[in-house]
Amino acid sequence: MAGDNSTSDTHALGPQLSVADIVIITVYFALNLVVGVWSSCRASRNTVRGYFLAGRDMTWWPIGASLFASSEGSGLFIGLAGSGAAGGLAVAGFEWNATYVLLALAWVFVPIYVSSEIVTMPEYIQKRFGGQRIRMYLSVLSLLLSVFTKISIDLYAGALFVHICLGWNFYLSTILMLIITALYTIAGGLAAVIYTDALQTLIMVVGAVILTVKAFNQIGGYEQLAAAYARAIPSRTVPNTSCHLPRADAMHMFRDPYTGDLPWTGMTFGLTIMATWYWCTDQVIVQRSLSARDLNHAKAGSVLASYLKMLPMGLMVMPGMISRALFPDDVGCVVPSECLRACGAEIGCSNIAYPKLVMELMPIGLRGLMVAVMMAALMSSLTSIFNSSSTLFTMDIWRRLRPRAGEWELLLVGRLVIVVLIGVSVAWIPVLQGSNSGQLFIYMQSVTSSLAPPVTAVFILGIFWQRANEQGAFWGLMAGLAVGATRLVLEFLHPALPCGHADTRPAILSGFHYLHFAVALFTLSGAVVVVGSLLTPAPQRTQIQNLTWWTLAQDLPPGAKTGDVQAAQKHAFWARVCGFNAILLMCVNIFFYAYFA
Repeated sequence: MAGDNSTSDTHALGPQLSVADIVIITVYFALNLVVGVWSSCRASRNTVRGYFLAGRDMTWWPIGASLFASSEGSGLFIGLAGSGAAGGLAVAGFEWNATYVLLALAWVFVPIYVSSEIVTMPEYIQKRFGGQRIRMYLSVLSLLLSVFTKISIDLYAGALFVHICLGWNFYLSTILMLIITALYTIAGGLAAVIYTDALQTLIMVVGAVILTVKAFNQIGGYEQLAAAYARAIPSRTVPNTSCHLPRADAMHMFRDPYTGDLPWTGMTFGLTIMATWYWCTDQVIVQRSLSARDLNHAKAGSVLASYLKMLPMGLMVMPGMISRALFPDDVGCVVPSECLRACGAEIGCSNIAYPKLVMELMPIGLRGLMVAVMMAALMSSLTSIFNSSSTLFTMDIWRRLRPRAGEWELLLVGRLVIVVLIGVSVAWIPVLQGSNSGQLFIYMQSVTSSLAPPVTAVFILGIFWQRANEQGAFWGLMAGLAVGATRLVLEFLHPALPCGHADTRPAILSGFHYLHFAVALFTLSGAVVVVGSLLTPAPQRTQIQNLTWWTLAQDLPPGAKTGDVQAAQKHAFWARVCGFNAILLMCVNIFFYAYFA
């Protein structure tokens, strides 16, 4: 409790929001509600398809903006800047890696999902493998991952931001934001979520650009970044340790596979496995692409989102490093008593890097806009998770329990689930606050690395290997769950220790990086799926029709069925434009990787 009091006292000394800031925040939220209500009125939200899939009539630009905004919650703003402050540039690899996986989503996964006519991911798995148990397991796992990684982290990060900026009580700020978010998710369905995402992405990027320019001005430009970061040493340090020193490889993307905090082997292979789970099999993301008008819109949306994913390096990671250079005693603290004073957490304060920059560097008015944007980032991320989780529960779990449920009952249950999720997440926040909040982003990735790889293995084998069957997939998931959950429990029992303490954790934690563990877990689960499938009967030909890459329904382009030549030509032209842009995008991505390698 003492830590919490010290936090509120310290932040009261920093700059506070002015009247102009508060007016801007109010106007911004009013605007948001208007956009939400307007888009809800346009969409047919009283049908299940209208509420959950936006009537499958979305164009490419809101999809791209929404894909970007759903993944850039305030947890990522605070987490990426914090990890940048703690370890330098390499954490941007988590964003850049998404380029390839997003292209795989649009060119490989979406055609299969569209061909199989599904609304949720577990529904695809049930159609592909048959049986109910895998579908139920995946639905429950997705809901659990939503609560433990996404909802509670975003809430914690958002409340931390409001708490630092406004000095409000931590829980009061959490509850207020939840109420506004839930109101327009419950009222509007997916169309409301996608249009408000598009508005927020725009403001988020503009606000972040202004802050980045101001931050670089403070240190004298990009050329000075490496030198300024290398000098960011706090005034109080722990004797005979080196953890107060900024990393020597801070400016490198590719780091040593044995001694690096983010080894290049893990960032190349382990991260791709986790990213495939997130971008190609996760309900929150795939739901956006499935709402596209046609395949070209889904592809263009993915390309746009990939271009936007190049931005966080300059807009979040580098400002995080600058924040440590400007405020080494707060952001770079290592002495537990100093960290308690700066942010209320003993293990480190890198999480406050971004909010600290906003409060110290932004002029009046713009500061209010940035706070509004951070709250919006939180709400954007939460609305998409609430909407997708309620879809999952309603379609996969409730329909199973009550096969005769009518449309009205399904919509009511979908709305009630959101209320329950909120309750559970708020209850989890104190646990998260007390847990290793040294680096929020890394907590999120390490939880994912223990639970997601088996799911990736099952989806990839299900799509590309026709021989994969239900028994193999189920036991692959169970084997992966047993091993992954064991590591996860060990991680909660043996959290990372503060600076100066010897590492006494079990070897599987201290010597086996979580990104390497993801590769091992993926390989193990995949092997069990293959062996299990080969030992049991192959699936029937009818069972895999339209559901694998090799048995895809050949979708005719618009106009081909009706003989409208012009429409068919137009479709082919835009397909080529999407393909060209995808190749250009990969060239840009490889250039950046090479430049910072």
